[in-house]
Amino acid sequence: MNNELQFGIQTNGIKHTHLDPLPDIDYRFSMVKAAKVFDYVDKTPEKDEINSFLKAKDKYQIPIKAGGWFYTVGEHKSLLKKNLLTAQNLGSTVHNTQIQAINSEGNLVTNLEVRDVYLEAYDMGLKLGVTPCFEVHVNMWSEDFLRVNEVGNLVEEKGVEFNITLDHSHVIFKINNPKEQKIYNTKEKILAGELILDPFIRGNVVEEWINSGWVKHCHARSAIPNNPLNIYGKHPDGTVGRGIQYPFKKPNNDEYHSLWEEKLLDPWKECILKLMKYHAKDPKSKLGQISTEFIPNTDYGEGCKYSLFEQGVECTKWMRKSWQKIIKEI
Repeated sequence: MNNELQFGIQTNGIKHTHLDPLPDIDYRFSMVKAAKVFDYVDKTPEKDEINSFLKAKDKYQIPIKAGGWFYTVGEHKSLLKKNLLTAQNLGSTVHNTQIQAINSEGNLVTNLEVRDVYLEAYDMGLKLGVTPCFEVHVNMWSEDFLRVNEVGNLVEEKGVEFNITLDHSHVIFKINNPKEQKIYNTKEKILAGELILDPFIRGNVVEEWINSGWVKHCHARSAIPNNPLNIYGKHPDGTVGRGIQYPFKKPNNDEYHSLWEEKLLDPWKECILKLMKYHAKDPKSKLGQISTEFIPNTDYGEGCKYSLFEQGVECTKWMRKSWQKIIKEI
């Protein structure tokens, strides 16, 4: 039985409302310390921030266990190496790796391209003691969910373990979402029985990833089926945010633009519970930590009037309580 699991927070979510300025690095670490629910912070800082992160890490005795960045195939090598070296310097053990859907030549990346970048990143990380974990994420190759399975198999055919970051909010918000299901012919794949999004139905895609033993890192940001668009957030072309964030904690009446119902969170919670149960029971589990990630970006919480930090705190309290219950029942 695995009884070790840590919980952290992505540092962009260590702030309150969208209008509140992002606190300085020292103050963000002090907020994490005072909350008494987090084991670490999650961030790959810019070059001019690294020393401040190291000082705050030592001052508050809070590890920087994870970080992450996004990459364009064909232009990724030097940036990836720089970020993995930064991760090693900070003492991070995992690097959340987002591979954009379009490569440097303007083409959709192929499975073989993703596999080859993964193998390159894996070898690089192995030498530095940092594990790259390829994330399930919109706007990335992995938004076409079945490709995650295909690339995972291609990697394992080379005799290398496949490690992913599970952010299932990107799956949950597409359930019963006609507009989102047009992307990558998701609706057609569901109707053909090739893809199941609902975590309560056996054979769903999140459960497949978990049971494959691929999940080494997890981002926890709650979302609901057919998640409301983020009408407070606007892209440069004027379109509103896609809506991949739903408050975990009930917001005050004037803090959220849509109806809030706790029961709507059940599918998102089910994925976390499935992941925790697998981790507790299966010795093949590689999961080491879960980072909350309530963020102020356009498709997520831009314009939010609720506290991003408080959402992370309440979500982590629920996860800790659920984890303790799971390991006691095994």
